[in-house]
Amino acid sequence: MTNEKALSGQQKFRPAIGSITLCLIATLYVLLVTNRMFWTKAYGYFIAEPAAFAAFVIGISAAIMALFTLFSAKYVTKPVLIFFILVASVSSWFNDQFGVIIDKEMIRNAAVSTGAESGHLITTRFITYVLLTGVLPSLVVAWVRIVHRPILKKLAYNTAVILACSTIFVIAGTTFYKTYAGVGRAHRDLMDTLNPVIPITSAVRYVIDTQRNANVVAQPLGTDAHRVGVVDKGKPRVTIIVAGETARAQNFSLGGYAKMTNPELAKRNVVYFPNTSSCGTATATSIPCLFSVYTRAQYSHRKGLETENLLDVLTHAKVDITWLDNDTGSYDVTNRVSYTYLPPSADPRFCKDGECKDEILVDKVDGWLDKVKGDSVLVLHQLGSHGPAYYQRYPEEFRRFQPDCRSNDFSSCSQEEITNAYDNTILYTDHIVSMVIDKLKQRSDSVSGSVLYFSDHGESLGENGIYLHGTPYIIAPSQQTHVPMLVWMADDLAKAAGFDMACLSKRAAEGTYSHDNIFHSVLGMMDVSTKVYDPSLDVFAACRTPSNKLALN
Repeated sequence: MTNEKALSGQQKFRPAIGSITLCLIATLYVLLVTNRMFWTKAYGYFIAEPAAFAAFVIGISAAIMALFTLFSAKYVTKPVLIFFILVASVSSWFNDQFGVIIDKEMIRNAAVSTGAESGHLITTRFITYVLLTGVLPSLVVAWVRIVHRPILKKLAYNTAVILACSTIFVIAGTTFYKTYAGVGRAHRDLMDTLNPVIPITSAVRYVIDTQRNANVVAQPLGTDAHRVGVVDKGKPRVTIIVAGETARAQNFSLGGYAKMTNPELAKRNVVYFPNTSSCGTATATSIPCLFSVYTRAQYSHRKGLETENLLDVLTHAKVDITWLDNDTGSYDVTNRVSYTYLPPSADPRFCKDGECKDEILVDKVDGWLDKVKGDSVLVLHQLGSHGPAYYQRYPEEFRRFQPDCRSNDFSSCSQEEITNAYDNTILYTDHIVSMVIDKLKQRSDSVSGSVLYFSDHGESLGENGIYLHGTPYIIAPSQQTHVPMLVWMADDLAKAAGFDMACLSKRAAEGTYSHDNIFHSVLGMMDVSTKVYDPSLDVFAACRTPSNKLALN
């Protein structure tokens, strides 16, 4: 009896609420508190059509209410509503703070991030925000008592609510269909930040995609590949590819940026391609895409998995391949070649808290060159300019642009400080690539070397309220897709292989290029002939003698 009284006393302090009422409150909370970016965009897009915007608000609200009511059942309502609230809370933080859209590719990028990389995003403000907007309301949902109707009445009532909400949604949509269709075509990102719907559906799509591709086997590509050129004195031809991370062309002084961010490369006779675009806006897309035979228009994640890539074609031509990684991995590009992930070495000269400065890559170059016996390609995958912790990407001596943001939380820094920290990362990359060039120059008596540098994608530094990267390509700002690319080639290699570097400099300055050119240009640099080689995509083909050398062999 005492236990029953105690239980009855506890129930008095827990307010009772109907399941539909709770769903309505959760709907209003999620829409009003965790969808600021969504409503701000929508209001801007419909500003000339206030009636259409009002109907849009009503229709979206009805749709979310119908979705939440769908899970109004005993033992189901609370867990699902709590899940929805927590997802919406976390997603809205990244929406509002960085302008990030949580689509399938962003989920993919997050899934392969390292713990250290993810840790930079977990700031005190992030934790506070999630506690207040996610955990606290979830505790309220867990605390209240839900009063459920008898099963048949509940089923009928829920169905009526869902049908009513669906009807409202349809009426709102059809009444202003022409307006919605026009706005949707002009602003394809309209629905991309609706929480929690988009993050959850994106995650589901990613899981389905991952399961569907789990057993894909790469089909052979370029098995006819063979080398057709020999450098003077039979020296091995060596190309070092520096795959940059998050460097945007806008901040390269080689391309006209006002700050001198490329002082060392400016002295090394490189050819810079100022008008180059990326294959994606995130590493998980760009890296496998640019090493694939497919153009950006043709590429898909599955195609990248089911087809061998540039490294495989080079291997078929008996070129030795090595990949050294200081970033987040190779995204299945190196499945069939030598690969080393460097951060676990925790080399105290370069590494701290699970991440390493990019000089750890340069430190390995001499040892690799000592072992070179024949034509070889080395890929150095940088951590580069990965944010938001830009200040951790460069050593103290490269703090040339000050004051620089010394925090992971952009809200604690001015725009000038954020840009200065980012520019210091570009200055450090300038140093890294220059050191790689110098390593090959020092071996000019034993190898004929070349260096190709490009970034996987760019970065937003607050333009239009957007930070970081990963925006869907179709709506991505140029800062995320305009990337730097440059090449350096030893004089003996250029002469023996017929490369006209003056011609290349002119064409680089005047032309438009992209990651589509990487596959075929590297084959050109290494004098590898194969049926899959396309001279029209080789940036060197028009500036060498003979220009059709690889296509005819």
